[in-house]
Amino acid sequence: MKVIIAGCGRVGALLAGKLSAEGHDVAVIDKDPTAFLRLPKAFQGTTVPGLVFDRDALNAAGADRADAFVAVTSGDNSNVVSATIARDIFRVPKVVARIFDPRRADIYRRLGIPTVSSVSWAANEILSIVLHQELVRDVTLGDGEVQLVKTSIAPRLVGRTADDLRIPGEVVVVAIVRGGKSFIPVDGTIFREGDIAELAVLTSSMPKLKKMLVP
Repeated sequence: MKVIIAGCGRVGALLAGKLSAEGHDVAVIDKDPTAFLRLPKAFQGTTVPGLVFDRDALNAAGADRADAFVAVTSGDNSNVVSATIARDIFRVPKVVARIFDPRRADIYRRLGIPTVSSVSWAANEILSIVLHQELVRDVTLGDGEVQLVKTSIAPRLVGRTADDLRIPGEVVVVAIVRGGKSFIPVDGTIFREGDIAELAVLTSSMPKLKKMLVP
């Protein structure tokens, strides 16, 4: 895969190193040539000094044949502008932009630009760790608004149905692990002793889930 990374800060350098180590064709653009010193010694890709939204720099990086473009500079505007150019001018099929301002992230998503808001994600991660550490979290989705968690079924819930742990639009049981094997529950599926429930839950609804799980 041909990947262009706009910005060689800590995140960009880490991504570039990992992708290069996996054998992908990686080009990194940054306006500060010294930023490339962050790249690992084993990096096998291309470095392009220049502005991430400059067409000459994008051409030099091979944007016309890129499979993916990742904008991770320290500026929201630079990330969105470069991502838009990559998508609309160079027709790069996969484009992702990191956005610090959560309000902007929502706007750009509506414009069709996939974004990762590191501020929102970090805040939701910290909130979950501090307030809901007893729930084992498997995956966070989006910017951390939805989480997949698993919990052992308390004795008081044995004999109850998976629907009893459902709050429409907030909490739903997506799988049950029983005897080492998992399955997707259907209407009326009854919890048994030793079951482990996998649930999708809004981060904001974690307190409600905890109340339902109290032994």
